[in-house]
Amino acid sequence: MYRQRKQRSKTLTVAAVAALVPLAAACGSEKADDGSASVGAGKSITGVQWSIDSVTVDGTTHKAPDEARVRIDDGGAAEGSTGCNTFSARADVQGEKVRLSDAMFTEKACAQTPVEFEKSLGRALTTGTLTTESKGDGLTFTTSGGDTVKLSKPKDASLYGTEWTVTGPAGKDRTRLTFDPEAKTVAGRLPCNRLNAEATVSDGRITVGAPSTTRMMCEGSLMDAEKRMLSFLKGPVEYRIDQGTLTLTSEDGTTVRAEAGR
Repeated sequence: MYRQRKQRSKTLTVAAVAALVPLAAACGSEKADDGSASVGAGKSITGVQWSIDSVTVDGTTHKAPDEARVRIDDGGAAEGSTGCNTFSARADVQGEKVRLSDAMFTEKACAQTPVEFEKSLGRALTTGTLTTESKGDGLTFTTSGGDTVKLSKPKDASLYGTEWTVTGPAGKDRTRLTFDPEAKTVAGRLPCNRLNAEATVSDGRITVGAPSTTRMMCEGSLMDAEKRMLSFLKGPVEYRIDQGTLTLTSEDGTTVRAEAGR
């Protein structure tokens, strides 16, 4: 379990603060006239899980780990990962300027995340107001001293071959589904049992056939969640993929969301 501390915590070392605190600053959001957040020439940054690509400090560029990312919602709440530590924060944007507030971070060391990357990212994003610039699918934060943090928008995950973890009440963190285009099946794990079924995908819809499941018995709450998930999959559902999020909507309007495995 990770222990979280606020940005102002005096028990953190200077190096730890430099490595961790600034990361949520990369998650700026701006309220436009229509209530959506944007940067520069209409670039929307809310609802996008940005990949952190690199940070450049004093002319030296440090490549970010593959898992480094940030995301903010329309309310300005930010969350993400350095590839090692996770964070949450509030990010406010005024015009093309980004500032961070109320940041909280985990505190752990990971061999796969270079210390120099986190330190450089910390320095770049805690020196004051950041100027934002968008280009294509990329976004850049620049400090007053010229240091930069580069972000990019990942491509949408594929419906097929991806392990989708359901995040909704019907099977939160316990339902995992994988679609096979050649076998035209869906397989995975429900809150209690394993599932296999035919799955037809056409015109933005998924139709799941009669499922075959194992016969395990689990505690009542898991069995109830499993029943709700199986009931949800009985009829055709519309699907939409936005980066790493799969949204399934039944004919009665019930929505289930799942995240792509990493």
